[in-house]
Amino acid sequence: MRVLYEDENLLVIDKPARVNCDDIEKRVQPPKFSGEKLRRVHRLDKDTSGVLLIAKNDKALEFLQKQFKERKVGKKYILLVVGKLKTKRGKIKTFLARGGKDRRKQRVFSPFEPKMKRKKLKLAITEYKVIKEFKEYTFLEAKPKTGRRHQLRAHFAYLGHPIAGDNLYGFKNSPCPEGLKRQFLHASCLKIELPEGKVKEFNSELPEDLKNVLKIL
Repeated sequence: MRVLYEDENLLVIDKPARVNCDDIEKRVQPPKFSGEKLRRVHRLDKDTSGVLLIAKNDKALEFLQKQFKERKVGKKYILLVVGKLKTKRGKIKTFLARGGKDRRKQRVFSPFEPKMKRKKLKLAITEYKVIKEFKEYTFLEAKPKTGRRHQLRAHFAYLGHPIAGDNLYGFKNSPCPEGLKRQFLHASCLKIELPEGKVKEFNSELPEDLKNVLKIL
């Protein structure tokens, strides 16, 4: 896997699609500066590509994960959704939790759910802006302000515009661009403070498979 950055505390990789984050520690080379076990700081879905942080020691892991929990990490994703959004910019603010027939999926809930259910609800906030519109799709940038499981996939499906190629959240008979073999979702940028005090921004280019889909469109 391509290494975007490395020091004594942190390894930043450009995760390809179809790689499970739970196996990521086995897929990268041993750290150069530390004999301790590698630990991923956060996760990306299996078919989501992009920037992924891996800590080299417990102290770095705790320091970095704390920023995720406190919503201090800047995150940017590039995605293609089905249809055209009503606005060029917007904010999606909902509650998410597991629910419905498929337990793999997150579902949007009303804040007026019964008390028993409300305890499990988690606030999810996503900001987005449109980059380009195609005939049947919209290419856009999204910034999740919270880090909920499947947040972007659930949010855009809730708007009626599921991510192209998403077999879990996509609607029945949703169109799929020619050449797309997975969900069109890429973690393109992550900005975070490192243990030594510096704030670093890590960027990943759109992979070739997704670039080719845009060329065809």
